[in-house]
Amino acid sequence: MKPPVFATMGCRLNAYETEAMKGLAEAAGVGDVVVVNSCAVTGEAVRQARQQIRRLARQNPGAKVVVTGCAAQTDPGAFAAMPEVDHVLGNAEKLRPDAWARLKGGEAGVDVGDIMAERESPAPIVDGLGTRARAYVQVQNGCDHRCTFCIIPYGRGNSRSVPAATVVEQVARLVDRGFNEVVLTGVDVTSWGADLEGAPKLGDLVAGILARVPGLPRLRLSSIDSVEADPRLLEAIAGEARLMPHLHLSLQAGDNLILKRMKRRHLRDDAIAFCESVRAARPEVVFGGDIIAGFPTETEAMFENSLRLVEECGLTWLHVFPFSPRTGTPAARMPQVAGEAIRERAGRLRALGAARVEAHLAEMAGRRVELLMEKPDLGRTEGFAQTRLAGAWRPGAVVPALITGREAGLLVAEAA
Repeated sequence: MKPPVFATMGCRLNAYETEAMKGLAEAAGVGDVVVVNSCAVTGEAVRQARQQIRRLARQNPGAKVVVTGCAAQTDPGAFAAMPEVDHVLGNAEKLRPDAWARLKGGEAGVDVGDIMAERESPAPIVDGLGTRARAYVQVQNGCDHRCTFCIIPYGRGNSRSVPAATVVEQVARLVDRGFNEVVLTGVDVTSWGADLEGAPKLGDLVAGILARVPGLPRLRLSSIDSVEADPRLLEAIAGEARLMPHLHLSLQAGDNLILKRMKRRHLRDDAIAFCESVRAARPEVVFGGDIIAGFPTETEAMFENSLRLVEECGLTWLHVFPFSPRTGTPAARMPQVAGEAIRERAGRLRALGAARVEAHLAEMAGRRVELLMEKPDLGRTEGFAQTRLAGAWRPGAVVPALITGREAGLLVAEAA
């Protein structure tokens, strides 16, 4: 029996859950299968999932093909109809041992439940995403917001939080296993706690982890929604050196009318004020952001507001998404921007992002940093800049270093 083949599409949460599925498949004795953990964030992501399914089916003749993830959850029938697919597994079911036992028993078909009926977030134990560099802990799943462009709530369900005690226990376990950096991940991380008794905030969780796991050198947040950032979280960002000064923000646009049509809960001035206040409290902070190019009704002037937002917020790391209409979302029924214009605007955003990265790397010359090594010669600064370090180092080690220059989008450093 051949071991399962797993392919992950999309976000870090999917990657985390793939690692959990590997353990469940092994425990159930499942083999001779291909598992594709799909993404639905854009139409292109769904197209790539189908392409991946066909490719892996060709490469693994005789293996059963199992499709799961957000694309499978939101449109199980479409994937079940693919001749290459034997089984479709829902986002909740993929983390349940009994579903893998049924696969072992040879059942085929569609095993997709009502994701909106889910009330708890499982907390699978994962030691790393195929590397010893850093570990991830899922603290939350799902989303209670209904942005007009987003299909993800229908793939992930409503927001469900992992209890703080469970999160702290997992972080402590990972530190005991030698990890020097832990990343808190989820769909809408800053909504953590709203469904728990007493409605604690993400800042309470972060403060609790840092206090109760004193041996953890580095804690990182995967992404946050600035409008949900609570006072205790802001205190931790400002004053806790072990909380990395790298914040990836869910911004999406820089024009107020577009933000309203997206049904976002902030305006451009809110985003700018947040970045200014955080940078004043912690000057070394580095911001990233998600921005959509070509949202329906976006004019050139509206798009230029998004370009200016990059500068006004001082963003460095950009995730640029060309708008892609998702069937079933309100934005899909709005007047669409021409595809050529969407591609051109996305290209301008990416070019601006590349220039912002180069400016950040230039500013880092001569600074002392601590690198978390991802490979023997590559690590990440506290602000998440990839850095080439002379010598050969153990992945996962934290190495004090001096930045001596840059090359091809990387910093160059020597051990300090």
